[in-house]
Amino acid sequence: EETVEPDRPFVNDFELASRLSYFLWSSMPDEDLFALASAGKLAQPDVLRQQVRRMLSDPKADQFISRFVGQWLRLHEIDETTPDSKLYPEYDDLLRAGMVAEAEAFFRYLLDENLAVSHFIDSDFVMLNRRLAEHYGIEGVEGLELKPHPVPEGNPRGGVLTMAGILKVTANGTVTSPVLRGVWVLENILADPPPPPPPNVPGLEPDIRGATTIRQQLAQHRANANCRQCHQKIDPPGFALEAFDPIGLHRQWYRTSEGPKLKVDGRYMSYRQGPPVDSSGVLPGGAEFQNVVEFKRLLLQRKEPFAAALTGKLIAYGLGREIGFSDQPTIEKIVAQTGGGDAGLGDLIHAIVQSEAFRRY
Repeated sequence: EETVEPDRPFVNDFELASRLSYFLWSSMPDEDLFALASAGKLAQPDVLRQQVRRMLSDPKADQFISRFVGQWLRLHEIDETTPDSKLYPEYDDLLRAGMVAEAEAFFRYLLDENLAVSHFIDSDFVMLNRRLAEHYGIEGVEGLELKPHPVPEGNPRGGVLTMAGILKVTANGTVTSPVLRGVWVLENILADPPPPPPPNVPGLEPDIRGATTIRQQLAQHRANANCRQCHQKIDPPGFALEAFDPIGLHRQWYRTSEGPKLKVDGRYMSYRQGPPVDSSGVLPGGAEFQNVVEFKRLLLQRKEPFAAALTGKLIAYGLGREIGFSDQPTIEKIVAQTGGGDAGLGDLIHAIVQSEAFRRY
């Protein structure tokens, strides 16, 4: 049951109009919202639902999508690192633009079609233009406009975890870290952030020569009893994403700057071939996966944690504050009302706006 403190009254209709407008439009209410607030009708559930539907179909909702997706998936950090041009010569401005646009277009498509939020974990389609399709190894895509395309058999894409933009912002431009990516998954997909690392434990320094893999380094790190408990949670999702390099290319081996020259399609590359990638892992409960496709399948066996995580992120964005322990009953109620991971994204947003958390101080 959702518990609401008796000293938390409902916001009035004008405050509700403002809260709603800054949530879905990132701007002040329009004349329709002000008129409904003046008439004292906005808080009526049917009216509120009708206004949310109208607002989401308006181009002004692109502001909500861009800002929320940028914050949630950390895509606003896309330019904080510059990929090493010798290791990753494929990176260019067109690809960078596509990385951000893909996530926004995917969110918009799920919203417009009211598709289940579990598609964020995995989907049988991806939003592609020609440049992204080339990057993902998917043929038959032309043009600059992002459109839904089926994921080919054997291709690991689908959902947000394998989007190039997410894989870029969770890497440093030179090497990948299962720790950074694992923490990202725990925080943004499972709402289960790890505690801060213990003091006096040195961080991992990646071996940029490629003599040892990050997996070998982490094995030594986990030998420290202070580190083991957290890394049992952090490392597996990070290992699953090791199948992708810092610009989101799917890979079988690491690129390094040292070693024999490498020839591909008759051309010498500016990078060298390093050790093979191992993207297998074991979840804390004992479930094993061999690759990112199997990892996503395991996440889909329990969709509720992700539905709760996304609900919390949307509430935090909509109300402009951090989510606290007292918000958990509200989140659980919304997840239960909307069918957990099977909730349509549009239905979830309607449920959040109708919730007492959104409509009370």
